[in-house]
Amino acid sequence: MRSRNALPRFSSLLCLLFLPTVFSSSPRPQWILQRVPVVLPQQTEARPDPQFLNPARLDVAFHCDPECHKKAPRPSYWDLRHHLAYETLHSNGELTETAIGIYGYNPSLSTSPAYSTGKTEQTHVRRKRQIFGHDGRFSIAGQNFLLQFPFSVAVKLSTGCSGTLVGDRHVLTAAHCVHDGKNYVKGAQKLRVGFLKPKLDARHSPIFFPSNFTNHVEGGPGQYAPPISDKMKFQWIRARRTHVPKGWIKGTANDIGMDYDYALLELKKPHKRRHMKLGVSPPAQRLPGRRVHFSGFDNDRLGQLVYRFCRAGEETSDLLYQHCDAQPGASGSGVYARMWNGRRRRWERKVIGVFSGHQSVERQGASHEFNVAVRITPLKYAQICYWIKGNFVDCREG
Repeated sequence: MRSRNALPRFSSLLCLLFLPTVFSSSPRPQWILQRVPVVLPQQTEARPDPQFLNPARLDVAFHCDPECHKKAPRPSYWDLRHHLAYETLHSNGELTETAIGIYGYNPSLSTSPAYSTGKTEQTHVRRKRQIFGHDGRFSIAGQNFLLQFPFSVAVKLSTGCSGTLVGDRHVLTAAHCVHDGKNYVKGAQKLRVGFLKPKLDARHSPIFFPSNFTNHVEGGPGQYAPPISDKMKFQWIRARRTHVPKGWIKGTANDIGMDYDYALLELKKPHKRRHMKLGVSPPAQRLPGRRVHFSGFDNDRLGQLVYRFCRAGEETSDLLYQHCDAQPGASGSGVYARMWNGRRRRWERKVIGVFSGHQSVERQGASHEFNVAVRITPLKYAQICYWIKGNFVDCREG
């Protein structure tokens, strides 16, 4: 029998997770607005129609670990122009390629100069498992939570991945969810985005529980499962355009492609939900508690939205290695942080990366796996923001 004290104890956990850190004596971690470069389209050309041959792979594998990425040479200005050029897949099957120009960029600066401290921190990165020991994921149940920000910004792609609302009709996801590095995947031309809408039995309280609520809170043997009456239903909207950077398409023959595993979808009509703002990814040590958060639709929890938060690990200029428990299907989720906006005098969540998946690395004959997110650098912020806004004037600060 479920303990009467379980719900109050879990409610206390909710307060710790979501309320501001008002009892901490340390300064509030703040978003630091910085001037970002300008990334502008220059010339667009038609490309041969894609073939849509293979299904989407929900996990990706590369053979370059954090140390390998850190030792890679810094890309030149011309390299960056090639990597940030992009393809656009239209819903009618047409494909175009756009060259870009970069203005106001200083390649000698670090990825996020406004946050730069000159220090790096070495941390241990989890290996070998997507779920490590105690499963720290939370299944979200209850209309009052599923339709409430920030959970309401999580969406499901018809190719099997997750995504995040970052504009009135724009969804940020992983590039490998729509393109396998050689061609666009099956379903990419008629790509749909699903918005979760539950039907709840009035007898059940609108609250969410961790996946192992019984184990963790009450010491029981079973895992929590949403009531049968909590039938999850998706409302689908077609994508009009899909933008994929050439760094992903050209880079899959080597390990640079991992740095560009992101894509932006433009929907055919507004979704009429609150979206989450983009932000330039700060160094991990600047994050509150060094934590990151994201929600997605893990394959082992069909019909459920799964939330998790965890401590960030190692990082490179383009990648963040974090310790969040996840399964295929969560790929493409927006990784976000919550910090103080001094200008607006309020706490604010911003998307600072895209969850790419589990990077597989061969070391001394043994396979190791890392949870990896693609960081939103100033250049990526400028590019994605331009895709959303259609102008660079609204994209000068990130």
